[in-house]
Amino acid sequence: MKPWNELTHFAALDWANDHHDLVVVDTKGQIALELTFPHTAEGWQQAQEALAIWPGLPVAIETSAGPAVDQLLQRGFVVYPVMPKAAARYRERKRPSGSKDDRHDAWSLAEALRTDGQHWRALSPLDPLTAELRALCRDEMALIEQRTALVNQLLAALKEYYPAALQAFEDWTAPYTWAFVLAFPTPEALAQAGQRKWVKFLHTHKLWRPQTAPERLKTFAEAGAFKGSPAITAAKSLLVRSLARLLQTLEQQLAAYRARIQDLFVQHPDHNLFGSLPGAGAKLAPRLLAELAGSNWAEVNQVQARAGTAPVNYQSGKIQRARIRRACTLPLRATLHLWADLSRRYSSWAAAYYQAHRDKGQSHACALRCLAHRWLEIVAAMCRTHTPYDVEHHLREIQKHGSYVLRLLPAQATTQTL
Repeated sequence: MKPWNELTHFAALDWANDHHDLVVVDTKGQIALELTFPHTAEGWQQAQEALAIWPGLPVAIETSAGPAVDQLLQRGFVVYPVMPKAAARYRERKRPSGSKDDRHDAWSLAEALRTDGQHWRALSPLDPLTAELRALCRDEMALIEQRTALVNQLLAALKEYYPAALQAFEDWTAPYTWAFVLAFPTPEALAQAGQRKWVKFLHTHKLWRPQTAPERLKTFAEAGAFKGSPAITAAKSLLVRSLARLLQTLEQQLAAYRARIQDLFVQHPDHNLFGSLPGAGAKLAPRLLAELAGSNWAEVNQVQARAGTAPVNYQSGKIQRARIRRACTLPLRATLHLWADLSRRYSSWAAAYYQAHRDKGQSHACALRCLAHRWLEIVAAMCRTHTPYDVEHHLREIQKHGSYVLRLLPAQATTQTL
């Protein structure tokens, strides 16, 4: 990438699903090129040929991922992603009236890159292994969200005609619950099956517990006492069976995703770093690696801002406030939230740190953000030295620096549980 003072032209791309608008300006703000091209192989070839006279051209775009960004990176352009809110302010700066069109959007971004871009951070292309791992992890999270939506629909349908099923089981993300409504889709089918088949089902799915089995069998026996009308039962039972089959198929695909993610994770050179984090486990460690790969650990505050753990401060006169950061990488924030919560079970200092913030009156979510904020500082030190997490080393460091975290630990805490 050329030094900023050697750049002679600046570009911006206003992207869409089927076409893109491209504007290039020179150092004085004069428009050197305007081009609208389709999102096809021919269209991108046309754009690349038009821009070939400016090698190493920086391009601003109002996104950090997607097919347009992928095409720009493949063709060797230096990509500067812009937050949508910042892009909107740049548009308003050029056109306060609020009028808007694609060409103006591209031009305002190109002007912003020309005047302010030296302070922006270019998008770092990921290596193929990390890029695939990140895409798989984000797609896995999307599939889990789909599963949650399907489970909610399933619960809503059961509530209308089959309350006994809801009473018998609590966790409806478990595959055995879907098998139950497929085996006994209505209260009538459950009654006709009889106790022998009920017991067999519980044993087959390893649900037989002396503490819970009698209560479940009692619930099954009383299922017909409170149920939906025949018409509602006939309609909703069909929906329930459809949703259960969809969930079973989705669970198979999630298993395939997790197997592929694990294969890529063990191949990654940093897998030992993220695999050593307390509570990360087989599911969260690959997500943390994928989302944090390519971070500039020399500027950990920027990583914390991107992760959403750093608050947004507001100061005006005597007014000083802090609020949650909304503009951040949402998959990273969600992953850190889950990991911070789990880390409390495996790390006594994390549990003490969380509880100290709760004692200050902070909410559960706020305390977890503070804990994740602290964890990111530790991960930064690990990545800078390429050293896996070690509880004894961590204890020595906080003792060496006299960290207040040491005072939060219970007296009986040991280095093995830090």
